[in-house]
Amino acid sequence: MKKREVIASVKDEKLVKKRRNQMIKGAISLFKQKGFHQTTTREIAKASGFSIGTLYEYIRKKEDILYLVCDRIYDEVRERMEKDIETHHGTIESFKLAIARYFRVIDDLQDEVLVMYQEVKSLSKESLPYVLNKEIQMVAMFENILQTCVDNGVFQLTEEEIKLFAHDIFVLGQMWAFRRWALKKLYTLDEYVELQTELLLKGIMKKRSS
Repeated sequence: MKKREVIASVKDEKLVKKRRNQMIKGAISLFKQKGFHQTTTREIAKASGFSIGTLYEYIRKKEDILYLVCDRIYDEVRERMEKDIETHHGTIESFKLAIARYFRVIDDLQDEVLVMYQEVKSLSKESLPYVLNKEIQMVAMFENILQTCVDNGVFQLTEEEIKLFAHDIFVLGQMWAFRRWALKKLYTLDEYVELQTELLLKGIMKKRSS
């Protein structure tokens, strides 16, 4: 899936990266408070620390900022997952560790994740498939972990079940961000990780014994 180019009139790549990082940081805060449609480019420029004229040297339209925000958040989650999660061990312990590490990434980036899912619907038809494909790539990481466990004889799952469990894990991590207003009244992060992992393993092992 080809990445959409966001055109900048400035040719200094380091400066473009710096300014866009400022825009992304300012936009996330505003989108969380007001939503994408209620936030103006002038407000984003102010939150970013420069003028609206400067803003338009690095983007062409407001939707470009939302695209950059979603693209950056997915990249950060994926990069941290790739750094922290070992996909090749194929043991129950490595499976549990992968879930815990993923949930903690979501906890660290919960504001960003919440903004992304609230506002991704506002992306253009040109941008949306590329952004959503990034999520499918991250789900595939858990498919690989589950498949390695199956190959090692730890789990007995069909290809369809592996895909569904991978999506289950991914959504359960996101739920910590979506439902934090309720979940944090009931559990600490460690308790949430432990309970969800236990429930996932019960489902997988029950399938093995049936």
